[in-house]
Amino acid sequence: MKFEVLQNSPGLARIGRVTLASGVSFNTPMFMPVATQASVKALGLDDLDDAKASMLLANTYHLYLRPGLETIRAAGGLHSFMNWKGGILTDSGGFQVMSLSHLAKVEEGGVTFRSHIDGSAHKFTPENVIEAQMILGSDAITCLDVCTAYPVARDQAREALELTLRWASRSVGSWKLEVGRASEQNLHSLLPTSSFQPPTLFGILQGGFEEDLRREAVERMAEMGFEAFAYGGLSVGEPKELTWEMTSLISSTLNFQLPTPNFPRYLMGVGDPLDFWEAVRCGVDLMDCVLPTRNARNGQALTSQGKFYVKNNAFRRDFSPLDPDCTCMTCRNYTRAYLAHLYHAEELLLYRLLSLHNIAFMIRLAGRIQEAIREDRFETAYREFKEQYALKEEHKSATV
Repeated sequence: MKFEVLQNSPGLARIGRVTLASGVSFNTPMFMPVATQASVKALGLDDLDDAKASMLLANTYHLYLRPGLETIRAAGGLHSFMNWKGGILTDSGGFQVMSLSHLAKVEEGGVTFRSHIDGSAHKFTPENVIEAQMILGSDAITCLDVCTAYPVARDQAREALELTLRWASRSVGSWKLEVGRASEQNLHSLLPTSSFQPPTLFGILQGGFEEDLRREAVERMAEMGFEAFAYGGLSVGEPKELTWEMTSLISSTLNFQLPTPNFPRYLMGVGDPLDFWEAVRCGVDLMDCVLPTRNARNGQALTSQGKFYVKNNAFRRDFSPLDPDCTCMTCRNYTRAYLAHLYHAEELLLYRLLSLHNIAFMIRLAGRIQEAIREDRFETAYREFKEQYALKEEHKSATV
């Protein structure tokens, strides 16, 4: 996974270019749909192609449990298993340490957890998490980390950071060992094919909401030789102002610490349109979130005219496209009235049509942001979008 910065705005926003070993390439900022269990909920490959998705996020924890690493290895890796030609980034399962904390026990050696499926016991270590992602054949992988919630006491944030850093060092060692073994043998010991390309390793930056801990995380991670950086422990319930304060701080510290800007930055778990703009403003290249598909299943559409719910009475006889500015399959073929009917009739087709549109909207938004940076009008474009989006949304709320 090669990354290069193509253009910087006067602030932290920038345009980058990702080129994968497969030859797939795309510009950043970019939104990655979430394919937790090797599937973007309700969508097929044609839908993802229509939405112009380039890279997906999959989850190591869930795929390890089901269908299991041996099944995916026998299939030839995750790309082959799900027949996906684009990029795949896998997270380490560190978020589940927090979200499933009632099932997990964190120790120096790793995390012991009980499966949420059948209660069976498993252990994730920094080393076997790297090996698992090698089996998956991801284009980009992440190290095991300790994600803290909000609020978090300073001593807990420090403890989580120190353990994350120790695990990161072990992860780098494991990654180098596996890559070295593949180079020597021209056959990775854990993969069924001889066509092995080393995945990019993302270090996950923790530190809670303490500025000095976040700076320390960047400084110490940079010394370990990571090729890319993920911003962890954000968007976990804190006020938005604090999210962007920490994000900007991390990006600025990375700019200071690294000799070259050609290291991709990934903010985990951000998918609201306004948050997307703000994240780019704070120097982020890649983002993912379940919001577009999760909210679609609840009937919410993300449009150039603001967010709205198709269940609202105003749309029962509205025969205009879902979003007049969108060219996705849903907007080309179906009306708001039809989507409202699907919602009230509890037809499953609604999940697909709204999910496709919401994903397409986020990816198209990424292109709009890239264009604004390219034309050196990022702040102006952001202000215009924010004013229009908020105004339209407020109007919808008042009239529906």
